[in-house]
Amino acid sequence: MRLLAITPIVVDDAELARRQARYDALAPAGVTVVLEHLDPGSSGGGATGEPDGQTPRLPRALDTADDVRASERALHARYAAVDPTGWDAYLPDCVLDPLADLAEGEGAAGEGLAGLARPVLGLGRLTAAFVTGQGARLGAVARNAPIAAELDRRLGQYAAATVAPTAVLDLSVDDIADDATWAAAVERTVGGLDCDFVLNACSAVDVAEQARAPYVLDPTATALALLGLRARVTGRLDDASPATTAAPATTGATR
Repeated sequence: MRLLAITPIVVDDAELARRQARYDALAPAGVTVVLEHLDPGSSGGGATGEPDGQTPRLPRALDTADDVRASERALHARYAAVDPTGWDAYLPDCVLDPLADLAEGEGAAGEGLAGLARPVLGLGRLTAAFVTGQGARLGAVARNAPIAAELDRRLGQYAAATVAPTAVLDLSVDDIADDATWAAAVERTVGGLDCDFVLNACSAVDVAEQARAPYVLDPTATALALLGLRARVTGRLDDASPATTAAPATTGATR
């Protein structure tokens, strides 16, 4: 199973490489994830304005509700421009599942959800399903209030509401790459959550193992584990032969 992930914000090449390394390390047998820039012509310095009212703004952080909506529009435009040859599905690199609202209906004949040429998978939806499928209680933490509000809205759509509104960590976008700072903020917060699992609302942060509940879930690791099960069930463990012909020449390790 070969998946195309695209960042929800503008990042530099070093951050893209760090996130790709996480996907490479977490991808189970039968699953390959290739991560690309939101701005295909950028190394982190793409345009962030919307001068003509048509070109989607490319946010550098999800710090406001407007940033969240801009990210959705930019991701949809980016995936719509992709040559689907060689990809089995699209996996936005964001736990907020930015294309979910657009994916409520089928596209035209031969298209996937959201009018795109391939199905759209969601890190948040897959992680929530892992918890709700067990009948367990779900909590969540997010780095700021706009992300927390959007996550609560999204989980409500999935009938996977948390036991309390998503707790806010008050972290910056730069803290995403700082595992120690993020882990300390999570540790201070999760002790007050009365639940079985806590969804860590960032796709690009490593999560340490916990000895007891509430267990903090890495949405990327959880989603990829479930997609690995799908690969085993469908017998698609050899993703050297994707659903379509001639995979594009790009990197991304198969685990």
